Amino acid sequence: MFFEKFDRSADLVKGMAERTETDLSDPIIASQFKQMVLACSACSDQEACTRLQAENSRLDAAPDYCRNALRFKD
Repeated sequence: MFFEKFDRSADLVKGMAERTETDLSDPIIASQFKQMVLACSACSDQEACTRLQAENSRLDAAPDYCRNALRFKD
C-alpha cells in the first residue's frame, strides 16, 4: 500500500509539474523531487488533485491546498 501511494504521489507531482510548466530536470527542482513526493503522499485530498489534473491540461499555478505549491512555477 505504501508503494502504491508513493507511486501515485510521484505521478501527481509529475502531472502538476507538467501542467504548471515546471521543469523537473532543473537541478534545484530535481534535488527536491523526493521531498515533493513525500509531501504529496502526506496530502489528505489527493482525489482533488487527481480531478484537477484530469480536468486541466494547463494551470497557471498549483492550487493553494497543494503541499508543494511554492515549488511549482507560477
